[in-house]
Amino acid sequence: MKINKWTLGLAAVGLVSLAPGLRAADAAAAPVPLMTALSATTISGYVDTSAVWNPGTGNANPAPYAFNAGKQDGFNVDLVDIKITKPLDEGQWAAGYTAELNVGPDAGVIEGGFAPIRQAYVELRAPVGNGIDLKMGQWDNIIGFEGSDSYANLNWTRSYGYTIEPTEHIGLLAEYVFNPSVDLKVGVANELATVARNASGGSTFGNPATIESKKAIVSLLSLTAPDSWGSLKGSALYGGLDYGPGNAHENINGTGIPGHVVDKTHLYVGAVVMTPVTGLKFGAAWDSVNNMDNGFIEGYASTIAAYASYHPADSKLTINGRAEYAHGSDFDNLVFQGKAQEAKILALTGTVQYDLWANVISRLEVRWDTSADGSPHFGNNSSLGIPSKNNELMVAANVIYKF
Repeated sequence: MKINKWTLGLAAVGLVSLAPGLRAADAAAAPVPLMTALSATTISGYVDTSAVWNPGTGNANPAPYAFNAGKQDGFNVDLVDIKITKPLDEGQWAAGYTAELNVGPDAGVIEGGFAPIRQAYVELRAPVGNGIDLKMGQWDNIIGFEGSDSYANLNWTRSYGYTIEPTEHIGLLAEYVFNPSVDLKVGVANELATVARNASGGSTFGNPATIESKKAIVSLLSLTAPDSWGSLKGSALYGGLDYGPGNAHENINGTGIPGHVVDKTHLYVGAVVMTPVTGLKFGAAWDSVNNMDNGFIEGYASTIAAYASYHPADSKLTINGRAEYAHGSDFDNLVFQGKAQEAKILALTGTVQYDLWANVISRLEVRWDTSADGSPHFGNNSSLGIPSKNNELMVAANVIYKF
């Protein structure tokens, strides 16, 4: 095992501690404790890279799902994540914090105008009933089947459901666990902004504007099947409702009115179903977003997705699949700029993961997006010589190192 001089130097002055040799994959990937006044503080993170090939031509208008901009036919450094945290302990008045930074092309898509800060919050526990856990600051969105950390998802590319969801909130989040089967999260945040979440790689209207007189309400109820359910134990049902001010200047035509902000209603239902077959599980998710202005719908999007995952016992192999359908109007949650009619897309994704190296996630993925309404959503810019395309095929290799 090689240790660089920089790490040795930090250890010599007591800023970090050296791990006692290489351990098993899961143990080696565990966060490393820092030698500080708060000895429970840990540092962790990952490096996310990819290589993408899109057969054919016409990469100027890629499929409009998150993180799909500028990655066609090339090698990519997607994201570098560094997270320093001191989690809550079991005490009644426990306190902790999290500071997480992201850099790389995907960082601005996740963080909007707050890059490189991904999360930064103080965590507190109040001894009320079973205990209420509070987060004050900037924290990850609580709604959605998929998250911003690609290694934690079944597939490397994101769904259209993830694309229309906010990623980060600034506000106060409370969580109460009624029992091992029932968990409720409710928060108050500045806005339900969806910034830079489309395939163009940038926000249509810039950074979200904080509205002093209005705040968003975010919520998620989780129900988990107990051990008494046998082979179904661990299955879960999720329901979320977020309501509040949406993106600044957002409207159905994408033109924008300075100072104009719409109200956004986001509904989410998700499920994970375990099966009697070891390593086989299924999932489903439904997202619906409506933007309202004085009672009139300014834009909408709806997505539905089905998931399947199979991880044979004692195997390094995992096979994951996703099928999804998305439709929406011309607004920047699903960007089909210049399409006056409702846009519809069907997408199929297959991912093979094989964990050959310790701490490394290596995946091969094939994805096919196709127009479900006959319109060429992935091209059709004759002035630039871009041919009309109803389909987009992508083959990608994804390699992630977790530390």
